[in-house]
Amino acid sequence: MSTTQSTSRSSAASNQRRIQDRIKQYVLDHGLAAGDPMPTEPVLMEVLGVSRNALREAMKALQALGFIDIRHGFGTYVGQPGLDPLRESLTFRMTRSLEGDLAEVRNLLDVRQALEVGFAEEVVGYYRDHPTDELDRLVSVMEAVGAVGGDFLRADLDFHLALYAPLDNPLSTDLLTVFWRAFHEVNPRLPQPDYSQSESAHWHRMLLDALVAGDPMLYMQRMRNHFSGIRARLPADPRADGASAG
Repeated sequence: MSTTQSTSRSSAASNQRRIQDRIKQYVLDHGLAAGDPMPTEPVLMEVLGVSRNALREAMKALQALGFIDIRHGFGTYVGQPGLDPLRESLTFRMTRSLEGDLAEVRNLLDVRQALEVGFAEEVVGYYRDHPTDELDRLVSVMEAVGAVGGDFLRADLDFHLALYAPLDNPLSTDLLTVFWRAFHEVNPRLPQPDYSQSESAHWHRMLLDALVAGDPMLYMQRMRNHFSGIRARLPADPRADGASAG
């Protein structure tokens, strides 16, 4: 590819980003909420001063990210952006990492642990005054299914979401869902054998016991133990070896 072609493509991509940003700014400036209709194509072309092809390309890109909902035959509406693009990006990065040093897998586990341990005091504080019946039900499902060697992925995710749902922070549960799903997409390909379902159920029971005890420090430690059990499936972290050598 010549320098001229490369510059031309870079300029076109930059122009597309500007159009997308202006469309998003239009939504913000006009106070449009998810589900509200967007202006018609001719109106947007006039407002933004862009061609039909450039506008359509920008709208398709925004639709892929969830900002725009194009309903053929009905019109174009403001969308509700989700975190699926982030999950796909994380999954790709971890899958690529499987062929190397597994750094991306470790990074995701580190961030997820920081998030879950970071909410420990709030979670324990909430459940001091509220029942844990749903959490106990989910752990009981894990124990029953794990005892016969079954798979309880849905109950596992539901347990972690139930921990944080009462905190009224949807972003935290959205991020945890993304991290959890991205990890479990590559989980079968990790180098070391998977821990047993009974072991996993036991970790969750220990977490719940600490929660019922109302002890945030114990809860934090058991959450860290939970992630240590997951990391046991990975080879020794070369970063830790380097730090020890230093």
